[in-house]
Amino acid sequence: MEAVALVVVSVLLGGLVLLLTLWGKRTSEASVAEPSAQVANGQAVPGKQTAKKPKQQKLRKEKVQQHTFTHPLLASALKAHSGNVTCLDFSSNGKYLASCSDDRTVRIWSTKDFLEREHRCMRANMEYDHATHVRFSPDGRAFIVCLANGEAIRVFKMTKKEDTFIFSPAHDDFPKKHKATIINIGIAETGKFIMTASSDTSILIWDLKGEVLASINTNQVKNAYAAVSPCGRFVASCGFTPDVKVWEVCFSKSGTFREVCRAFELKGHSAGVCGFAFSNDSRRMATVSKDGTWKLWNTDVEYKKQQDPYLMYTRKWSGREPCRIALSPDARVVAISSVSDITVYNAQTGEKEEEFRSVHGQVISDLAFDTNNKFLVSTGDRAIRVFHNTAGYRAAIADMKDMLKKATNKGTKDRLQQQIKDSQSALDTICRQRN
Repeated sequence: MEAVALVVVSVLLGGLVLLLTLWGKRTSEASVAEPSAQVANGQAVPGKQTAKKPKQQKLRKEKVQQHTFTHPLLASALKAHSGNVTCLDFSSNGKYLASCSDDRTVRIWSTKDFLEREHRCMRANMEYDHATHVRFSPDGRAFIVCLANGEAIRVFKMTKKEDTFIFSPAHDDFPKKHKATIINIGIAETGKFIMTASSDTSILIWDLKGEVLASINTNQVKNAYAAVSPCGRFVASCGFTPDVKVWEVCFSKSGTFREVCRAFELKGHSAGVCGFAFSNDSRRMATVSKDGTWKLWNTDVEYKKQQDPYLMYTRKWSGREPCRIALSPDARVVAISSVSDITVYNAQTGEKEEEFRSVHGQVISDLAFDTNNKFLVSTGDRAIRVFHNTAGYRAAIADMKDMLKKATNKGTKDRLQQQIKDSQSALDTICRQRN
C-alpha cells in the first residue's frame, strides 16, 4: 500500500510540474508577442518588449508653384487672388482696378498703390459661383459681373464706408438669354446700356435693369471678341470673317432707346480677326488677325455720309494664338499678347518698342492700359503684372516736341515745355531704376 501511495504522489507531482512549466512558457511567449499595452505617461514599462507599429505617411497635397517673372519695367505684381484671374477693368476716373478670379472673388485695387510695396484691395465674394468678366459702371459706384455656372449677369453696388467699400447685389440677376457661352460684357460710358456677347453670333443690348433692348446677329460664323467703345456710342465685334463690324446704339434726346444701326466696317485683313481695341475717344482702332498682321485705323469719319475708316498702316505680327490687343487711351501705344508673351509697339510709327517673355504661367487672359497711359497691366494666372508704359512716355514727348515747333502762343509753348519736362523726368526715373 505504501508503494502504491508513493507512485500516486509521484505522478501528481510530475503532472503539477509539467503544468507549471507549460504555463510559464505560454506567459513568456505572450509577453513577447503582445504590443506593450502597459504604458505609463506615453512610455513602455521597463522589462517589457514592445512591438513598433509602422508609421502611416500622410499624403501631402502638392502646392501649386507660383510663376515667377522679373523685368526692369515691371512696376509691381498684385498677388491677392488664390485662383486664376480671368478679367481686368479700370474705373473711368482711373482710381481703381477691378479683377475677377475663379477663386470666387472680385477684388478692387487702388491704383495709387501700384508703386508701393503693399497693394491694398477690397474683396467682394461671389457666392456659389465665380465671375468670368467684370466691368465698372461709369460713375465707379457699381460693377457688373458675368457668373460662370449660370452665365448670369449680376450688378453689385459699391457703398463707401470710411476707407473701404461694402458690396451688395443691386437687384435680381439678368435673365439668361444667350444660347452659347458669354465671351465679353460691357457698360456704355453714357450709362445707357449694357452689352453681352456670346461665342455664337449674338450680341444683346440691355437696359440697366435687365430688359433686352435689341439683339444683333453679327453673321461672322463665330464671335471671337466684342466690346463697347469707350465713348459709349458703339458696339463692335470680330470673329471668323476677316473684318470688324461696328454698330451705333442710338437713343433719343430724352434718353429713350431708338435702334441699333450699322456704322462702319474695318476691312483689309485676309483671315479672321482675333481682337481689336479702341482709343479713348474712339477715333482710332487697332486690330490683330490670324493673317499674321496688325493694323491701325483712323475711325474719325462721317460714317453717316458713307465715309469709310481708312487704314493708317499694317505691320507684321509673328505671334501665336490665343492673343489679345490693347490700344492706349491716347492712341500712342499698341500692346499685343501672344500666349504668355507681350510685345509693345509705338502706334505712331508701328515700330517695336519692348518685349516681355513668359510673363505668366498660363495663357494671358486680359491685357489693358490704365486710363492715364502710365501702366500696362496683364494677367494669365494668379498674379496681375503692372508694367511701366515707357513707350507711351517716349511717344508723348515726341508728339509734344512737334507741337512745340508749331506753337505760336507763348502760353501754349510754356505749357508744352512744362509737360515735356515732367514726362522726361518721369521717364528718366524709370530708366534709372531699369539700369
